This record gives sequence, structure tokens and C-alpha cells, in this order.
Amino acid sequence: MKVLIVGANGQVGKHLVSFIQDHKDLEAKVMIRKEEQASYFNDLGADTVVVDLEEDVNAIAKAAEGVDAIVFTAGSGPNTGADKTILVDLDGAVKTMKAAEEAGVKRFIMVSSFDTTREAIQSAPSSFAPYVAAKHYADEWLKTTDLDYTIIHPGALTNDEGIGKVNAASKVERNEIPREDVASVIVATLENNATIGKEFQVVTGTKSIKDEINSI
Repeated sequence: MKVLIVGANGQVGKHLVSFIQDHKDLEAKVMIRKEEQASYFNDLGADTVVVDLEEDVNAIAKAAEGVDAIVFTAGSGPNTGADKTILVDLDGAVKTMKAAEEAGVKRFIMVSSFDTTREAIQSAPSSFAPYVAAKHYADEWLKTTDLDYTIIHPGALTNDEGIGKVNAASKVERNEIPREDVASVIVATLENNATIGKEFQVVTGTKSIKDEINSI
């Protein structure tokens, strides 16, 4: 399975590309924003394509040609304003879904935020609410498509070394999770078609990633 990773240059994305390239049944194609980001991924043997999420749907669809699945793990980052949040986390996500449809790619994995409910938007601090709203509407849009989607809601991300153990369910107690383990969760989700049409929260826990994803 060839997988297009949108947001590959992010911290979760880099772990994911590395894991996919080491996987006997998976192959990575990475979508990056700048040519100078390519060398890291070329060293891993991954195909690279330079497309900015603020470009049009056709540019993203061209990047998606020849792949079997798309993982959207892009984000505007904590140091940008609400304008970039809307353009990347919402509009960029929706354009990627449309590009998947245009390119004939059915499998789509969305890396979302831990809680994207309406209640989470209302209770979020004013500085964070645009991000939660963007993720909420991107998730809701994905559910209306005909894509074979899975929505992953990771807990608070850390740079700790992954431990390979998580708790995952439609709702779990809020906790942290290493970015490395989120990448492993994505791989396990790609391996398991039973996750299609489902969404789940995931945090550091007590069960192996593969077993826990198999139980979703």
C-alpha cells in the first residue's frame, strides 16, 4: 500500500514516514511545502512531492496520484493566527478530501484533535477555539464523504520516546501520548480495515497498540 502523508514534515509525520518505510507492506509518498525539506525524506527512500496546502485541489490531487491511502497529519502550528488555522486545518483538510475523491483514493486517515465536539469549541479558551472549530468542521465534512475514513483523536502530544502502549476508544480519559506512538497508531490503523468508518481517542495506556486498535 502506497500512502501519501500530508504534513510529513511535522513531528508525527516524520515518525510516520520512517515507520512506513520500514514496513514490508507499506510505502510512503510525502507531500512537503518546500523543496529544501526533501533531503530528509529522500534519505529514507520516500517519494516526495512539493505542494502547499494553500494551493488548489488539483495540485493536491496530482500529488495523490498513484497512492492507495492518504494520511492527513498537517497543522498550522501553535504560533500562527486564526487565519492560518482556517486555511490549513480546515480548508486544507477539506481540499485534501476533495483531492482524494478526484484522484480515486478511498482510504483516508485524519489525525484530529483530542476533543472536537461542539462542547469543546464552546469551552475552549478564545485563543484555542478557532483550532478546535477548524478540526470539528473538518471531521464533520469527512464523515459526509464516501471516503473510507478513520478519525484519530490523540491526547496531548509529547516528544517522549514511544512506549507502544495505549488506551483507545470512542472516549477515554484525557492524557498525554508521545508523537512516536501516534505514528505507530496510524500504521496500525492503516493495517486494519475494521477501523474504516470509525473515530477514536487515544492516549498512553496499558495495552499494545496493535491489540488496542484491533479492538476498536
